[in-house]
Amino acid sequence: MAAPKQKTVWFCTNCGNEYPKWMGKCPACGEWNTLVEHQAVPAKGSRRDAAVPGEGRRPHRLSEIDSSREARLSLNNEELDRILGGGIVEGSLVLIGGEPGIGKSTLSLQIPLGCPQLKTLYVTGEESERQVKMRSDRLGGDASSCQIFSETLIENVVSHAREMMPDLMIVDSVQTMYTETADSTPGSVSQIKEVAAILLRFAKETGIPVILIGHITKEGYIAGPKVLEHIVDVVLQFEGENRGSYRILRSIKNRFGSTSELAVFEMTGKGLRQVANPSELLIPMHEEGLSGTAIAAMLDGTRPFLFEVQALVSSAVYGTAQRSATGFDVRRLNMILAVLERRAGFKLAQKDVFLNMAGGLKVSDPACDLAVTAAVLSSNFDFPIPSGYCFAGEVGLSGEVRPVSQTDRRVAEAARLGFRKVFVSSFAPLEPVAKGVEVVKVGDIPSLVKALFK
Repeated sequence: MAAPKQKTVWFCTNCGNEYPKWMGKCPACGEWNTLVEHQAVPAKGSRRDAAVPGEGRRPHRLSEIDSSREARLSLNNEELDRILGGGIVEGSLVLIGGEPGIGKSTLSLQIPLGCPQLKTLYVTGEESERQVKMRSDRLGGDASSCQIFSETLIENVVSHAREMMPDLMIVDSVQTMYTETADSTPGSVSQIKEVAAILLRFAKETGIPVILIGHITKEGYIAGPKVLEHIVDVVLQFEGENRGSYRILRSIKNRFGSTSELAVFEMTGKGLRQVANPSELLIPMHEEGLSGTAIAAMLDGTRPFLFEVQALVSSAVYGTAQRSATGFDVRRLNMILAVLERRAGFKLAQKDVFLNMAGGLKVSDPACDLAVTAAVLSSNFDFPIPSGYCFAGEVGLSGEVRPVSQTDRRVAEAARLGFRKVFVSSFAPLEPVAKGVEVVKVGDIPSLVKALFK
């Protein structure tokens, strides 16, 4: 007798929706070529039994629920506690994603090493216990309350965690875990969904917070179905260049706090070091009198910090002018150069323009437009901008300088770091600023040129 044919389903890797057959375009999210084939998950007793503990529950009136304060645990890391909203909430599921080598495993191991008061279960599916021990020796810290468990079967992990009842559990990584209830390979869409659901149920039932480490795809998204990000309570994304020393941990989703926060770390030989004031590290570290540099006052989320914009303008050697930008959108650079040529009369069509954001940052704040413009003009004229000048403004297509959000906070940050002049839009509403700093309001590019190079 022939074996029954395995039933297959198609999952969308972008949104996680399931379909009985392949389609070029996902009807739910509208993305093309995102459906992948997987074997259907058979219904097993273990899945049905999982719902039994909830049979005794009953609904409650919304007015009867106490929402005075969520119980939080401090991780002894000011930057990480702040981005989580004041500490990790008990029973929450936190997902940390990032490129390979960015520092996800380093950060996840530094948490228990820096919190000896928390009994931590560190589950590793990628490395052996000896490898984790070698990394902990390099990082330093107190490892007396951290237990290492090398396992990939999630049922064994949850069973051991229920016996141990730790204060915190860390899983590195969710893509290496698998469950016997899903007949597919580890890392597949169905496995990641089932593993995340099991860990979520474990966290909510026991009140133990769980931190998951997740891989990302070549497009920069967390690997697996999009439903993984919907299941977890908090999604944190690591950003930064592997060759650079700075790392930015950005809050993408947070059910217990703000998503407008970011934390800055510096990768050192002994792990990730907190950078409480990133402006002091990103401002110029060279002698004065160099042309082609300008300081931008950026606001990422709710945190203002200043960094250096570097530009180099030279005659085109190969006939066709080159445009290159590191950490900045090259299309926006082309727009700014076109505005300079059309609205201000600067002939840059036959010149190479190279732009770099110092510190390996990736900038998307439009307030950096004014600093980019000033750096390009400074390099073009070979005229250095004084070190005490700072810029915060958006450049429009008609050559006007548009106001940006929270200009007051940007000016206050520049004043705190000792800058003498801050160039902003003439249309920006400003409250009285601190003494010692002058706010220069410019309405368009020609007025900026007059104020800078008079």
